[in-house]
Amino acid sequence: MEKNFGDYSRMFITDIPADLESEQAQYFKRTIPKFPEEAIYIYSFKENRMVFASGWEEVVGYRDDEINMLAIVNMSAPEFAPFSHDLNDKALKFIHGKNEDLESYSFTIELKKIHKNGSEVPVVARVGVFSSEEGKVTAIIGRFQVNRNLIFGRVMRYAAFGPEKEKFEEELNKALFYHLAISDKEKEALSMVSRGFSFKEIAYELNVSHSAIEKRIIPLYKRFEVKSLTHLVSFAYDNNILP
Repeated sequence: MEKNFGDYSRMFITDIPADLESEQAQYFKRTIPKFPEEAIYIYSFKENRMVFASGWEEVVGYRDDEINMLAIVNMSAPEFAPFSHDLNDKALKFIHGKNEDLESYSFTIELKKIHKNGSEVPVVARVGVFSSEEGKVTAIIGRFQVNRNLIFGRVMRYAAFGPEKEKFEEELNKALFYHLAISDKEKEALSMVSRGFSFKEIAYELNVSHSAIEKRIIPLYKRFEVKSLTHLVSFAYDNNILP
């Protein structure tokens, strides 16, 4: 059977919305802060359903009592969907391989979601582990913040966070190599290249090894199909990777 993007993640999610009248949902409503034009969800792997949702009608037009995890996964704009689904898969697989400090892991991605009325909504999405038991993830939390200042090119932008951030991002980079995507670490190094820093100077400024900087920059040549450092920097500006 042909593999589809998001196959791994889809094994763990359902289309069951949250019961917002439940004691649990009411507690989350009182205790979890929310900013304007921000939508939040908490999805429980133990209950196989959404257990909290807030702000979704303002952001994408769906009522909080109808939004569900499958709908959120499927509402990415077509040009962002393959990368978003693959990122979800690889991040969840990585976290499933950990058993300590799970609540410290999260990732962000800039993308467009499709509003219920068909319009595109630019968001910065952050998904992280909300709770765990005995070294296993029991719930995740997602925050989708509208950011109308985002300028999208052809390149997807993402970042990973956690106790093993370097390894987390490295694993995502390997898995997502054939997507037009760039991580925060790669973008940080590329920005310094564009300002005239040598690899040696970047390594010194970021307190990492020279080879670590090479690993952030050199793979971008093949990923973005460029032939030189100058071409890479030009590509970055042309695709709104660098301001």
